[in-house]
Amino acid sequence: MIVLFDADSLVYSSCCNVETIEEATAKFDEIFMSMANKLENNYDIKEYIFFNNSRGNFRKILDKNYKANRKNTELPPLLFEMHELVTILYDSKKAYGMETDDIVAQYWYKLSNEFGRDNVLIISIDKDYKQLPALIYNYHYKHRCIYDISEEQALYNFYEQMIIGDGADNVQYCKGYGKVYASKLFKDCKTHYQFTKKTYELFKIIYKSKAKLKYIQCYNLLRLQLE
Repeated sequence: MIVLFDADSLVYSSCCNVETIEEATAKFDEIFMSMANKLENNYDIKEYIFFNNSRGNFRKILDKNYKANRKNTELPPLLFEMHELVTILYDSKKAYGMETDDIVAQYWYKLSNEFGRDNVLIISIDKDYKQLPALIYNYHYKHRCIYDISEEQALYNFYEQMIIGDGADNVQYCKGYGKVYASKLFKDCKTHYQFTKKTYELFKIIYKSKAKLKYIQCYNLLRLQLE
């Protein structure tokens, strides 16, 4: 199995409540090794590929409000140095012009097509990966489980997010509509066309003549780039 590790969140958390880069590195290594040991007890891991420290983001061009809620967030002092160190130590991959989860998704798409979907696993606490029909290990202490997302679940997860939005990224196109509404809206949906049709109908109710523009904008903000 090939493991794709989105290390951004662990890099960030490793820099919190520490004073030196040595402490941050030790914290990162300890948590990663704990993950690796758990996975290797259940899978034959052939390779780990690390991803972090991507720069630039086309989504901020699509919508100036994208992640605008994070502008005043104070970053850990060691964050930049830690990102650079992980990139060197683990030969980590990074993207320019898109986010780390986009490049992870692209690797997942390519490798799962080449070696089979069951031979590639993503490590991340990011819920956005649930739009992929993938194996995903969530290492957060409240979860620590592997999600086996089917094609139908992946479709549902993405279009549900189109409805409920993503508060962390400041994407809220259908305010007032939540999970309960989405479950009713998509009750009989099985195909991509059916999910698209139902979602677009809601956008027409909310945005009238601007529905197509807003739908495309929301879609491109939330959809991971596979190619």
